Amino acid sequence: MADAAETVAVGQVSAEAERLISCTQRAFAKAMLVARAGFRTSEIGRAVEREVRRDGFSVIRELGGHGIGRTIHEEPRIPNYADPEARHVLTEGLVITVEPIIAAGSGRAVLAKDGWTMKTADRRPSAHYEHTIVITKGAPVLLTAA
Repeated sequence: MADAAETVAVGQVSAEAERLISCTQRAFAKAMLVARAGFRTSEIGRAVEREVRRDGFSVIRELGGHGIGRTIHEEPRIPNYADPEARHVLTEGLVITVEPIIAAGSGRAVLAKDGWTMKTADRRPSAHYEHTIVITKGAPVLLTAA
């Protein structure tokens, strides 16, 4: 199993949309600094949220990364904010996804009638940047990034 997603600008997009997309990538890069054996999953969320707030955006708290292995969504849950309940300690060899999902507005998400699609409650733009990684004692190994 692997999981990856990237928001890509198609055609002309607003300056805000460009900043939003760029911010997701920077938030992911900041998360890679703490996605290491011995750190807690909450530290990943703290790194993501700090970068997102620095740009004036919001994380979508209902969505985040996850463990991945025999199935696509496994424990542990990897939040995009400093969730005090996210106490799982990362161990060497653990395979997870880190996926900043952020919004230009409030960051509150609602489930569409199809039961699958999420959208921002205030209809502001959002962006997503996700890759599957392997936790090590040093820098994580990116499995899905080119």
